Amino acid sequence: MNIALKQIATIRSPFCSLENMPIQPKGAKDTYATIEFKKEFQEGLKDLDGFSHVYLIYYFHKVKDHRLTVVPFNDLTHTKRGVFSTRTPMHPNSIGLSVVELENVKDNIVTVKGIDILDGTPLLDIKPYIENFDKVEGETKSGWMKSSIDEVSNKRSDDRFVE
Repeated sequence: MNIALKQIATIRSPFCSLENMPIQPKGAKDTYATIEFKKEFQEGLKDLDGFSHVYLIYYFHKVKDHRLTVVPFNDLTHTKRGVFSTRTPMHPNSIGLSVVELENVKDNIVTVKGIDILDGTPLLDIKPYIENFDKVEGETKSGWMKSSIDEVSNKRSDDRFVE
């Protein structure tokens, strides 16, 4: 199988180091970033400004290796977990996913709020959050993850995933 992904934009955030970053958008709720789309993709931004939130799908460009087990930042027991049960950057394809608030779309620049992504990160895709498609109704489970919203919001990265 031959899979080719294209970088469509570059994320510009205030986070220039992998250490001490928020580890989820909840921890960066007041942090703004701009996404600079390549001019060839600008037309695809038409009508995006009607949405309140967007999914950002991006490439963890600083990850040099993957691991099948990791100790996630929010695991209060410090237990090694299977990488697919975590949101660490150490997945085999190093793809990240964040839901952020859409602030503005102007020309080829998209401004978002609630960003937890390293400056210079390549954006692979952007998709609108649509409540009627995406909101999960009923009971949900978070597996091993027992951290409170405050603990998630206050958690910052350390050097455990820095190669």
